[in-house]
Amino acid sequence: MKRIGSVPYLNSVPLTCGIEDETEFIVPSALAEQLRSGNLDAALVSVTEVLLNEGYEILDGVAIASNGPVASVFLAHRQPLEAIETIHCDTASLTSVNLLRVLLAERGLRPTLEPLPDYQQAANLENVLLIGNPGIDFLRAPHDHTVWDLGEAWRDLTNLPFVYAVWALRRGQHDATLRDKLHTAKTQGLDRLTETIATHPSFDESFRQAYLGGHIQYDLAEAEKAGLAKFVELLKTYGDQPVIEPVFV
Repeated sequence: MKRIGSVPYLNSVPLTCGIEDETEFIVPSALAEQLRSGNLDAALVSVTEVLLNEGYEILDGVAIASNGPVASVFLAHRQPLEAIETIHCDTASLTSVNLLRVLLAERGLRPTLEPLPDYQQAANLENVLLIGNPGIDFLRAPHDHTVWDLGEAWRDLTNLPFVYAVWALRRGQHDATLRDKLHTAKTQGLDRLTETIATHPSFDESFRQAYLGGHIQYDLAEAEKAGLAKFVELLKTYGDQPVIEPVFV
């Protein structure tokens, strides 16, 4: 049985380099369920999974983050933000829904967040939160929405990077061998980033260059941890459940 999980999105490719055959690829919400149930020992999950549930530690030094526009986490809206009453949210999303909630709450806005019925309906809805490859597909197709990039909005609000996903390790179920394997995957993935940009089948090379070579960052260092601490603070302010302080290993 595979004991490592990740997401089937372009932004995760550099972090699973060399361990693809050992990894289950599942959308974020289902991936979190697999980790929570004990079917996985480590998973590249939405950071909210770690902040809202007990029993995890975070692999230090590795994340999916952005320091400004992220290009794959956004609110597409036809109405002005202040007039929005309902937003349909990608059901694969965990962190993005909470990020959207705190960004809007900081503006004094609390619209109703509803599940997105399916991706095919996204272009027909007034206001929709999309993430990952389906979000990128939406942006690259014709649409008449205004796009509010949540990475850019977070940077404007806090002047800090935002951490979307981390390697969550089940407490008591990981060791140095597993941690080293995940660190090595990142090192190899970044060493091969030019090759991935040139050859990966997702989207086109110019987009992959802008996205993997610019928008997405893979470090979890002091700036990213400061951004994460700010997110924890805002979740405590605007959320409706206890928030757990992250532990790095």
